[in-house]
Amino acid sequence: MDILEELKQIANKNLPTGVCASIDLSIKPEFGDYSIILEVKDKKHFQKNLAELLKEVKAKIEKERFIKNNVRKIEAVNPVFLNFFLRPEKIKAQVKEIIGAGKDFGKGKKNKDIIIVDYSSPNIAKPMHVGHLRSTFIGQAIYNFYKFLGYRVVGDNHLGDWGTQFGKMIAGCKRYLKNIDELEKINIQQMLEIYVRFNREEEKNPEMQELAKLEFKKLEDGDKENRRIWKILRDKSLKEFQKIYALLGVKFDLIKGESDYQSQVKKEVDGALKRGKAIKNEDGSVIIPLGEMTPFLIQKSDGATVYGTRDLATIKYRVKKYHPRKIIYVIGNEQSFYLEQLFAAAEVLGYISKENLYHVKFGLVLDENRKKLATREGRVIGAEELIQKIIDLDEDVIEKKNPKLPQKEKKQIAKIIGIGALKYNDLSQNRLTDIIFDWKKMLSFEGNSAPYLLYTYVRLKSILKKAKTEFEQFDHSLLNEEIEMAIIKQLIVFPQTIRRSLMHYELNLLANYLFKLATAINYFYETTPVLKAEKNIQLARLALLKAASIVLKNGLNLLGIEVLERM
Repeated sequence: MDILEELKQIANKNLPTGVCASIDLSIKPEFGDYSIILEVKDKKHFQKNLAELLKEVKAKIEKERFIKNNVRKIEAVNPVFLNFFLRPEKIKAQVKEIIGAGKDFGKGKKNKDIIIVDYSSPNIAKPMHVGHLRSTFIGQAIYNFYKFLGYRVVGDNHLGDWGTQFGKMIAGCKRYLKNIDELEKINIQQMLEIYVRFNREEEKNPEMQELAKLEFKKLEDGDKENRRIWKILRDKSLKEFQKIYALLGVKFDLIKGESDYQSQVKKEVDGALKRGKAIKNEDGSVIIPLGEMTPFLIQKSDGATVYGTRDLATIKYRVKKYHPRKIIYVIGNEQSFYLEQLFAAAEVLGYISKENLYHVKFGLVLDENRKKLATREGRVIGAEELIQKIIDLDEDVIEKKNPKLPQKEKKQIAKIIGIGALKYNDLSQNRLTDIIFDWKKMLSFEGNSAPYLLYTYVRLKSILKKAKTEFEQFDHSLLNEEIEMAIIKQLIVFPQTIRRSLMHYELNLLANYLFKLATAINYFYETTPVLKAEKNIQLARLALLKAASIVLKNGLNLLGIEVLERM
């Protein structure tokens, strides 16, 4: 039972026209368990006295069956508050509901709306970097949240696999490799070296830029050799990306690149011009006017299209194929202006309302000194290198904590905790701010970290295993201690916390909720007898630990973090 949702529906059902209500957990115990705040939308035309309105709404709500069965009293606090005090026995009964629901606790009903999440999106022929990891972690969590709440979700990895940079790559391969057949053995680091070498040469010799343009033009025109080089670079890059995704436990429903929409870009430009939505300038460039905003460029003066044109073609494809309720782009802060233009252009062309296009932005990744994460030589650390580093560091931690574990198990535990630490370090912080990579803090078994939450889960599983108890019969009415009631109240707001986290894509709300829950349950076990309690009380308290373990696992899984059964 989702109590908050029930109260929301009851409040909305009993409010007069022109009045709305917001509902939340009460901030203090003396204000009950939940509070409703009434708000008059149009105060000029609303003649009723607020105190009178509050009294009327309270009287109507009190007649509802759900209220009679679950709420012991409602207090009207002038001028606009209604405080709800739940029946203690109904609160305690939620422990059975949570255990009964298991992995489905907090899950939403099936929803026909389709949500598209565009995330990760690395560039072909370049290693994935920490920025791609942020997009991957945030995007996967958003995907998980929507899926859990019953939506139909499409996770789309939109690859950067087209554009003038491939002219440079093709020209570089022809220039620096003795034989194009060498490409069959190339790795992504060597691709980057070719790209960097070409750019350095281009700085000294501007003619190299024209060479790159020529090679890209040949690629666009279907030149067989250039197509072959491009395909090898793309396939090799994807293979290396897939290794990283497999390590992270990340999967996509769709992997398409800009190249998949290249055949549509001319139609985009011609269609926009024909319908009077675009303007062709004297120099041959084509723009879409956006009112007070800077116009959106869809064709260069030399007739070449840009990635914005391909992005418009992508939106058109997604709308036609999926009819999505929302399309969410998980991309860094630096792309804010471009995406504002893109969304406005898509609306001008009639593809989709910009209100249904969302930019979930995020900050940079910095080291402990608040500088860009890099090696001592100043080289930016790639995603694979970063992942391996944290796994290696965690292996050292596990070795010190439990040296008797088999080596294979140590490595598996280090992998799960290390990757969990990476994800949690990102998702537990405000995504709009720059995040700090404090390796020691990330891998600490104390404080707000993945290792602490994973350790708490393992601890609960260990206690339950030791007790060897089935939970078909236990008396929840015996959970009378103040701390027990406080934990149950924390557990039952899990569904609301998921929805609240998703409202503005503040995933750190769920992470912080899980940390507070873990802290409370650890304190409870350390201060309250469980295994040494009288038999019936022991069973009730073990059921409480079982319910807490379910919520911890469900929450961590939503954040994309795998749990351990022992460590």
